[in-house]
Order: sequence, then structure tokens, then C-alpha cells
Amino acid sequence: MKLPLLDYIRPATLSDAIAALGAHDGDAKVISGGQSLMPMLAFRLTSPKLLVDIGRLPGLDQIVVSEEGIDLGALVTWRAIERDKRLADVHPLLVAAIAHVAHYQIRNRGTVGGSLAHADPAAELPGIAVTCDATLTLVGPNGSRSLRADAFILGGLDTALAPDELVVNLRLPPWRSGRCWAFEEFARRRGDFALAGVAVFYDLDAYGNVYNAHVGVIGVDHRPARLTAVETLLDGQRLDTRLITMAADLARDAVNPSDDIHAEAAYRRDLVGVLVERALARAGNIPLTEAA
Repeated sequence: MKLPLLDYIRPATLSDAIAALGAHDGDAKVISGGQSLMPMLAFRLTSPKLLVDIGRLPGLDQIVVSEEGIDLGALVTWRAIERDKRLADVHPLLVAAIAHVAHYQIRNRGTVGGSLAHADPAAELPGIAVTCDATLTLVGPNGSRSLRADAFILGGLDTALAPDELVVNLRLPPWRSGRCWAFEEFARRRGDFALAGVAVFYDLDAYGNVYNAHVGVIGVDHRPARLTAVETLLDGQRLDTRLITMAADLARDAVNPSDDIHAEAAYRRDLVGVLVERALARAGNIPLTEAA
């Protein structure tokens, strides 16, 4: 299908981009990689009067690693994350999740800011952001503000982003050395959106017991979510096959998916349990045959 009639600008500065958004009173859309927005325009799921192309705004395509964490600029692409050799050490969970994003061509164009602003419930980056207690920086006409990812993502394709604001940065907290982690996802075909996905990480105390457990899921609700009941179960315990089975059962009870054209709710609920089991087994280096 052809795109709707609209105007297009490519501002040279961040302030110009924000001014253009504000001048159109919610009837403008930001485009960077365009991997989600262009299909929505083609199918008339959105029909703005103006596209504001931020693809060449300076300073938003940087990946910064520091003692304060990992900062991903809004224009950082999935391919840039894959190519940055530092990230395999400083945040391996992020790298593992991004490997599941769509196809090579989309990873060349899709951006961090676009994925967060789009807030697809099955998308990997919003799930990692929520699981890891990440913080977003938003900039608007009144300056900048910070929001935790779980407060920014309100629901499917729904965020706390104002019409005249831009996502400019995502900060992931520092990654502890020796941390145990895993990412598991299931899709019908390689590159499809996940029917369900699970991100897990935890630390070990001096006695080998789990603490600081984080378990996040995507694709099973209107937004990515933490399975806090599973995290509470794991904290303070030594990971073994019995605990993994208990965690998987609890995960099934903790999610409430809906039927859709891709899968029935019961299937997704059971899939979450399987993926939690696999992720915990992988994180703890416990063979799946023993954990099953």
C-alpha cells in the first residue's frame, strides 16, 4: 500500500526536532530507522501530518560504557550493539537478546529509541529494559526527565512519552562480574516476533545461594513484565532441579495471556514455564535433561 499524504522534515538539532513536534499538537511522528513506523503508515494504522526524521541528529548514536552503566543513544542500531565487542563482557544479556531481533536487514536500521517508543509487547529491548531496571532519558520543550522503563511502558504501543518529547537515551545499570544469566525466546520462524520470551539474571552469595534475582517475560501480556513471585522464590535459595521446577510452575501461574491468531492462552502460559525452566537451567549450568 502507498503511504498517506504527509509532510517530512529532517531537523538539524534536537531543539528543532522538539519544536517541530510541539508545533503540530500531537499530529507529528518521529522516524529514525522506520522499521515499525513505515508498515504502520502503509496499513493506515497511523496517519500523521508530519514525519520528523531524527536520523542525523548528532550525539544520539553513541554507546558509552562507564562505572555508572551502559548508555545507549536513541539512534544506536541493533547492528551497532552486535558489533560493539565491549558489550559481550559488560552486558551479555543485552547482546543475547538483540541476536533475536528480526532479520539482518532490520537490525541494520532499527534503533533503540524507536523500539522503546513503539513499545511492542513482544519486542526484546523493552523486555530487557524492564528486567534490568533500566532508565530512559526523555527530552521535551521543558527540558529532560528520567523514567524507569517499567514506568515508561504503559501497555501495548502505549508509553508515557508526550507528543512533543523524544527518547534520547537508555541507561542499563552496571553488570556485576560473575553474574549468572540467560535469555530464551520462542518464535514460529527465525526473525518472527516471539510467542514468548524470558530474560533471567541473578547473583550468587558466598555460599552459592541466589540473590538479586530478576526474571522478565515478553510476548504474553500487553507489556513486558517482571515475574516477582518467581524472583522471591529464587532469592536466598541454591539453584537445583527442584527449585527450577517450582519456578517454572510458578511462572505459568503468574502470567495471564490472551488467545490470539498466533497462539492460545494456554499454550503461551505453558510456554512461559518451559522457557523459565530452560533459562534457569542455562544460567545455572544445569543440564536440561536433569531439570525437566
